[in-house]
Amino acid sequence: MTRDEIAERLAAVGYIADGELATALALMQMLRRPLLLEGEAGVGKTEVAKALAALYETELIRLQCYEGLDQPAALYEWNYQRQLLAIQAHQGQSGADIEDRIFSEKYLLERPLLAAIRRGAPPVLLIDEIDRADDEFEAFLLELLSDFQVSIPELGTIVATSIPYVVLTSNGTRELSDALRRRCLYHYVDYPEVDREARIILARIGGIGTSLAVQIAQMVDSIRKEDLRKVPGVAETLDWAAALVGLDVRDLHDAPEIVQETLMCLLKTREDKARLTPEVTARLLGKVA
Repeated sequence: MTRDEIAERLAAVGYIADGELATALALMQMLRRPLLLEGEAGVGKTEVAKALAALYETELIRLQCYEGLDQPAALYEWNYQRQLLAIQAHQGQSGADIEDRIFSEKYLLERPLLAAIRRGAPPVLLIDEIDRADDEFEAFLLELLSDFQVSIPELGTIVATSIPYVVLTSNGTRELSDALRRRCLYHYVDYPEVDREARIILARIGGIGTSLAVQIAQMVDSIRKEDLRKVPGVAETLDWAAALVGLDVRDLHDAPEIVQETLMCLLKTREDKARLTPEVTARLLGKVA
């Protein structure tokens, strides 16, 4: 698919992509390279993978990274409880026969990485927040992304049935290795501009008018420029838009009290709520068309 076709199909499943992201996804498809998405929390990086799975009408397999994540949790484990029961049930057999029996597909527990390379149709593999994993896991991941095969000592080498579409996300909590970056296409996901965020609101919130969607996008854009501890992301924008529609607000200027009271949808710390006083909110509303 071309860049424009990808952008159009993403919009059809509710994700409004800018031109650079659509190009990155087109190249990802063409070159079959992983795509590394970096950016602040809440800008919609994870949603890219979800939209991509919807676009290709394929399965989304997600590996959520965290500190201490190891290979068994990401790749495969053996079902030790069932193996123990099988050993007890076949005590009269030789050790070799029991070993052959318990180290078989029947007792293998797929984890996300192994599942992704064993699907018949290429899934979308989302490796979410890779920056939270440690260097050792990142090094292991490099080998898998290079060869798309894994070695299970008891079963041998398992080669990918199909190459998944791989999306990695990072919030930038630590610097990723040059080796990982070299193996990936790269796109920085920033907060959307006002026009695109208004389109996102219109695509995701039913029953909202164009004028209100633009006002909300303008107001959120102004709030993001304030000195906040946690800048609201797109998900918070959508929550706020849904709340305003639910309260039958059609114009922000007509409901300043509701605007102030519903900022809890955007502001997630005590300090940020204290900063956006009614006076500050009124000032920001003055910038909204």
